[in-house]
Amino acid sequence: MRRILSIAILLVGFGLAAEAQKLTAAPERTRVLLILDCSQSMWDKWQSDAKIKVTQKVLLRLLDSIGSLPDMEVALRVYGHLNKEAYSTTLEVPFEPHNHYRLQSKIKTLVPQGECAAASALNNSLNDFPRDGNSRNIILIITDGLDDCEGSICDVAQQVQRSGTVVQTFIVGIGNHDDFKHEPDCVGQFTFMPDEELFDAKMHELFYLSDQKAQVVFQLTDSDHKPFEIEVPIIFYDHFTHAVRHSVFYHYDTEHPLDTLSLDPLSTYDITFFTQPPIRLFNYRFSRFQHLEVPAPMGSLRLYQDAKRTTAQLSSYEVLVRQHDSTHLLATQPLGTRRNYLVGRYDIDVLSLPPIHLSNVAIRDGAATELQIPLPGQLALNKPKVNCTGSIFVFRNGSLQWVCDLDPNAPTERITLMPGEYQVVLKPQKATDYNSARMAHFTITAAKQTSVDLEKESR
Repeated sequence: MRRILSIAILLVGFGLAAEAQKLTAAPERTRVLLILDCSQSMWDKWQSDAKIKVTQKVLLRLLDSIGSLPDMEVALRVYGHLNKEAYSTTLEVPFEPHNHYRLQSKIKTLVPQGECAAASALNNSLNDFPRDGNSRNIILIITDGLDDCEGSICDVAQQVQRSGTVVQTFIVGIGNHDDFKHEPDCVGQFTFMPDEELFDAKMHELFYLSDQKAQVVFQLTDSDHKPFEIEVPIIFYDHFTHAVRHSVFYHYDTEHPLDTLSLDPLSTYDITFFTQPPIRLFNYRFSRFQHLEVPAPMGSLRLYQDAKRTTAQLSSYEVLVRQHDSTHLLATQPLGTRRNYLVGRYDIDVLSLPPIHLSNVAIRDGAATELQIPLPGQLALNKPKVNCTGSIFVFRNGSLQWVCDLDPNAPTERITLMPGEYQVVLKPQKATDYNSARMAHFTITAAKQTSVDLEKESR
């Protein structure tokens, strides 16, 4: 009874229950490369027989059961079986349709006698997959230990994963757990099999899951775990290679059910929901039918100017939005628009003259934050007839702050400025003494024009 309970718990933990077999079939071909350890230690006793004998029995039964899967091909690479005290590996059976009898024949004849060459086998594995571009490629390593293998298998595994050829590498460890001093997670997804029955169950479920798709429903929710109407892009990246695997849109409204997305149950994903700011999920795998709730409490931000106070055309300033105390630009939002942001605090810069900085603006769940940007006024500046160098400054916090430089070649200028107290300073370009500078104080009022004539000041 304890054995049956253990098997049930294991299968639930792996997400490999029989329900996985009900999923829709993958549209492309799946290719599984078996890399089998035939080093001398595989003669050690384990369960009912030597490790190699147990492995052969499991694989022979497995190949009998998967021979009818139409979209799956299996190949066999072996290491440690050719020469004593030698590191060697060969592709014994290549990928081809309906080759399970050939695989079984080869597996029956394997004799462990060499050393562990897992790194070499993994390094050569990329050349084993046909280059037709229409398959999910999986590597499955069966071994009784990787700690004493030649080469840096972690470095090799990273190269294999970065190549983009392989979707996932699995390591099934058999024998004693002490033989795995460090679980080889750097190589791929590691599973230790403490006994023969679990080994058999794991191999069958892995192969059947390889031929399926996971059906996943995502749901963005507010702080009360309720969905809300929104449409945002979602990008799925391969966790290891960072390559884009899927690009879709999340859509929810009250009139339509949430869509179901088909994902590879053997892939590991990093997921980005392009809310503002983005929500990122790392190292996710999916199996069977899953419903994933993603907390995304949001409020809205509206930026506007009071159009009732003027008949003039409103300025179209660029508005920069950042998360509070962050230098990373999150978004640009035009004046007069409303945009959703995740709950939090934000810094807002209106690129007017002079710029307006709004710090620590709160966005609350389900609430609208409205910010009224002052209407600008206009400076009509008349300069001396000679070419002049000049600048405009604004009085803020008891001091002058630079706003902009003047055009030295223009005798008159019209400059749109935010309301406030200003000072203009200029001097003829050919003048060399300090006393030649001219200054004027002026006030800019919202939606009004202020005239400053420095030609009169210079007379």
